[in-house]
Parts: sequence; structure tokens; C-alpha cells
Amino acid sequence: MQKNTTTSFLLKNGALIDGSGPDPAGEIDVLVEGTTIKEVSDRPIKANSAVEIDLKGRSIMPGLIDCHTHPVLTELNILGLEDVPPTLATAHASVILKGMLNRGFTTIRDAAGGDWGLKEAVARGYLVGPRMFISGRALSQTGGHGDFRRRTDDVIPCGCSHVLHMTSRIADGVDQVRHAVRDEMRKGADQIKVMVSGGVTSPNDPLESCQYSAEELTAIVEEARRWGTYVLAHAYTAQAITHAISCGVRSIEHANLIDAPAARLVAENGGYVVPTLVTYDALERLGKKLGMTKAMLEKLRIVREAGLNSLEVCRDAGVSMGLGTDLLGTAHEDQSREFLIRAEVQKPYEVIASSTRINAEILCQEGKLGVIKAGANADLLVIDGNPLDDLGLLQDQGRHMPIIMQAGKLHKNLL
Repeated sequence: MQKNTTTSFLLKNGALIDGSGPDPAGEIDVLVEGTTIKEVSDRPIKANSAVEIDLKGRSIMPGLIDCHTHPVLTELNILGLEDVPPTLATAHASVILKGMLNRGFTTIRDAAGGDWGLKEAVARGYLVGPRMFISGRALSQTGGHGDFRRRTDDVIPCGCSHVLHMTSRIADGVDQVRHAVRDEMRKGADQIKVMVSGGVTSPNDPLESCQYSAEELTAIVEEARRWGTYVLAHAYTAQAITHAISCGVRSIEHANLIDAPAARLVAENGGYVVPTLVTYDALERLGKKLGMTKAMLEKLRIVREAGLNSLEVCRDAGVSMGLGTDLLGTAHEDQSREFLIRAEVQKPYEVIASSTRINAEILCQEGKLGVIKAGANADLLVIDGNPLDDLGLLQDQGRHMPIIMQAGKLHKNLL
């Protein structure tokens, strides 16, 4: 890791990639002071006290954002997390988080599992990784996607002894869900996650199930809004998506089985969809070997085959799509492959916009993250080449990124 000898940097002669169109937006200089961008100009900037770095026409773009991650879920077969204590998971997560930053992801949204302690460890510099927006433990109804108990289990676990039950909490009825939201916010959650449909890795719920009543889901949204934040919902089917959006949910995760009416409803309500297609590739490749059940593998087949179509449906309806990965365990190394999968339907600049500006909107960080402009956080990547022509430049574990800057600090500098 590079150590800064000053708080000011002047990055000169970079071709701006901001996701606004199919070509670079022009050549710029960027002045960084402290943790923020002080000035951006298409004319030479003079700053005598700043360390100058000549980019020589290389691309410069905002740091990447992944809006659906699980760095604490360190086993690809999620049920294997029953054997992982929080201490071991934290140590493993430190490796995963550093790998994310090495790939250019300067910010992530943890979609369940990470807690305030992990977020704070990164913020204080004890661990190296992206800044984190945490969801705490996701809310699940009894028998829902976050209820990982065996059919023979009757006791609700405490969520303190192993990682699987740190991922979600069971809450039923309006009073319980209100308490659960308040408790997660008390513990430092930046937003609230709720399970609204079945899932691939949960053992007992059908994929097409629609979870939580309208009264419960509305109460969850109301409580989150009182804290000044929003709700993201795990939802695969059109029915579950319609249910979630109708109750005020803002961000739909996965959405593989969305249809045109549900997509239009998301767009009309100013909602977002965060596809996570790379995780299904990883699970399809490794799931059987890792002991996924026949029922899980069948659910996986259904959502994987529908993935690219969901992008087309959302695009045609005008839905704002963020970018997520939802990877577990060793599959985190595939994180950047999401760009290549998305490019089968979207243009490269649209994929880049999803991973920068749109994801910043989802995080309620417009103008602070995902952009290169005065006043924004100084999260910057320098790329050897033009990713608008070749998204492969965002692959290979950051190999094509000679500079990775996060909050004004040079995590990597090969120039």
C-alpha cells in the first residue's frame, strides 16, 4: 500500500469516463485536497503544494460501487456458515474486503451480515476495504428466505454464535417488525433489508412465495423512513416486486422474474432494481459440488435462465438499474464479471453508470459518490485504456488500474 506524504494531489490529463455517454467526456485535471475533490477542469489547474501525477491520456473515472455484497458470508454454500464463528468470519472478510478495493470498488452496500463493528473497522483503517453501507440483519417472516432453520428446529437462534444466524432475524406481525427495524437502526444499520420472496439458498420456501403481509411491509417502510432511510427487498417474482413497491420499498434486489407491468410500477414509483447476475453463474458452476440440494439447484436454474431477460424488461420500462453481485465465499473473485454479463444487454457506458452514479443515488449519496466533481469524495480510478471500448479493462483483479484512490488516499499508485 502506498503511503501519502501530502493531502493534496493533482491528477493531470485524464480522459473522463463518467457513464454519461459512449465516449469519454473530455480530458480533465482533478485537484484533490484531503478527502474530497477540490476542483475539476478541462483547463490546466495550478496547485503548487500538490503532488502532480500525469495520467498521459489514461482514463479517469469514479470509484466503483457494488450495491449488493456479503463480505461476511464466507462460505459459498450458505448453510455451511453454521460452522463459522463471527471471529473467523471477520478475519476472512478482511481478505475479501481488500480484494474488493483492489478491483476498484471503493464503496459497497452490505446486503446483510455485516455489522457496525466491521464498518467502523474499515472506516478507522484497522481493515483495508471499501466504505460500507450496512443493512444489519435482514428481516424475514417465519419460514421465509431468511429462516434457515431445519424443519426439525423449533427454537429461534440468538444470532450471536455463528454467521448464518447473524445474516437475518425472524419477525412476524406488525409489532415485531417495528421492533426489529428500530433495533437494527439502533445497532447502526444504514438501511433496512427485508425478504419478500423465496430464494435459491433457503431450504424450505418456494421461490414463488410472496412473503410478509401488506401491513407488516408497510410498517417496516414507515419505521425506516422515520429514521431517514429506506428499505431494500429481496424479491424475484413479479408478484413479490409489485407487493414490495406498492408498500413503499425503494430498492428491489435480484428481480430475475420481473415482468413488464411490475417493471413499469417500479419506474413510476421512482424505485430501483439491483440485478446480481454473476452470483448465479458462480453457483451454477460450483453449487452441486458444494452440496446444494436438488430443490436449491432447480430454483437456481429458473432464476439463472431468466437473468438477461430481466435486464431487457427493466430497460424497456425505464427502470433505473444499479449494479450488485451477491457473491459468497471464494466466488468474490468473480465480482468484476458482472460488468461482462451486463454488457450482453446494456451498453458499456450504461453498465458503468449503474456501478457509479446510479448506485450512488441508491445509497442517497448523489453528488458525493459515483461522480468526479468538486465537493465529491475523492474516490478515483485510473485505467490503462478506455473501458467504454473494452469492459475487460475492469477485470483481472484491478490489473489495469495503475491508480486506486479512496477518500483522497492512494491505495495503489503505479504511476
